[in-house]
Amino acid sequence: MAKGPVSEFIIKNYRHFNAASLVDAAVSYEKMLSEGKKMMITMGGAMSTAELGISLAEMIRQDKVHIITCTGANLEEDIFNLVAHNNYKRVPGFRDLTPQDEQNLLDSHYNRVTDTCIPEEEAMRKIEQHLVDLWTKLKNENRRLFPHEFFYEIIRSKALEKDYQIDPKNSWMIAACEKNLPIIVPGWEDSTCGNYFIAHCIEKMFDPSLVRSGVEYMMFLADWYQKNSSEGIGFFQIGGGISGDFPICVVPLLYQDLKLENIPEWAYFCQISDSTTSYGSYSGAVPNEKITWGKLTPDTPKFIIESDATIVAPLIFAYLLGW
Repeated sequence: MAKGPVSEFIIKNYRHFNAASLVDAAVSYEKMLSEGKKMMITMGGAMSTAELGISLAEMIRQDKVHIITCTGANLEEDIFNLVAHNNYKRVPGFRDLTPQDEQNLLDSHYNRVTDTCIPEEEAMRKIEQHLVDLWTKLKNENRRLFPHEFFYEIIRSKALEKDYQIDPKNSWMIAACEKNLPIIVPGWEDSTCGNYFIAHCIEKMFDPSLVRSGVEYMMFLADWYQKNSSEGIGFFQIGGGISGDFPICVVPLLYQDLKLENIPEWAYFCQISDSTTSYGSYSGAVPNEKITWGKLTPDTPKFIIESDATIVAPLIFAYLLGW
């Protein structure tokens, strides 16, 4: 693929240390795709609020990502930004905020994510009502869905279109929905929308079984991995936590626990993180530790980029897109 000015800048200037790791990871990712292999992207942190969708949506459209694992926060925050972007408040000097400044934001119904405040009424409560309507419909139809499928149904209903405040091409959830991309969302319960659902279950509006569980997500992933891993599947991890820890263990589950044969390990591994290995942190563990758990092999291409994912991930995506 021909490379544009951003890619050319990276190739010319990023020659050592974390910068070189960025280039090496991007080149290896591109080689994976050229060989017919597939890629999982996992997202921790608040990458949707950081508007990663600007580049990730195009990655999805160009078939450079084949499955996503993300936190419930990343799932919903792309939709929050889609319908409430104009009401977001940016706080460039967030490090100087006092406890009272933080309380004032709460009193004004703003929830802060680093330098960006999500408006509760315009984003969260607006989406809650759409979800309640959908959950009620599913209850009446005796249907159960995964968390990402809730948003797919809402997007396909076009109920949100009148409220779009960004170009929909910059929403990675819309791009994923159009491709019917599989999304794994472990621990959805700790998200804002997960909390809504729990509250309504406590109020006896819904039964918890309406939401398909994390166990069922892993069963889905185990089936998907077996059907798609003949050529190899890579693992591109943004941040740490459950979004990375949950899906990577599908490999030892298949061949150690289920005793299945010919299950290939992950064919590529890259993590963008500034996590450390203190207190046994798995998120900060070097890739070689994953060999001992049966997830990678000594020959797996492995990359660690110890930097800010909001800077690094868009640059790697830009390279892959030829920007």
